[in-house]
Amino acid sequence: MDDIEPRLRGLMLAGLAGEARPYRRLLDELSGLLRAYYGRRAPPGVDAEDLVQETLIAVHTRRATYDAGQPFTAWAYAIARYKLIDALRRGRAHLRAPVEDADALFVPAGAEAAMAARDLERVLAGLPARTRELILDVKVEGLSTREAAQKHGMSESAVKVAVHRGLKTLGGKYGGSAAHED
Repeated sequence: MDDIEPRLRGLMLAGLAGEARPYRRLLDELSGLLRAYYGRRAPPGVDAEDLVQETLIAVHTRRATYDAGQPFTAWAYAIARYKLIDALRRGRAHLRAPVEDADALFVPAGAEAAMAARDLERVLAGLPARTRELILDVKVEGLSTREAAQKHGMSESAVKVAVHRGLKTLGGKYGGSAAHED
């Protein structure tokens, strides 16, 4: 099972380069993995085969969004997970297995970090570039305010203000501190 990530990633990259045969093989292999995934997690009343087809369609239609620098299985897993959650919401169904255990299907070690990084990029994308860079430097990379100020040619107080405002914006948008103001 250790070779799944490099094999699927290679097939995806070949498919993105316009090679039909490897892309078809990718979809075939992925459909088997998805059947196993949904078969273990989809409750009665949720058609696992429909979820497999919806996920394959989503992989196909969103293939241009795949970042070749990230693990393919993490990207595909995220799509599968969202499709399952959507189906559960539509049918108000309950999982047979916790969604948190879903990575047991085909997500290699480190994929959670890759998915978290992708989610972080998505969340920060709405901020101005400099604010985004400062938050990443200070809050993710662990640079001191002084180091970030030197790196960006700013004063330390300007860095502090930008990071604070950026985090406040994110809190308001995603329910951070704004959620506590009931």
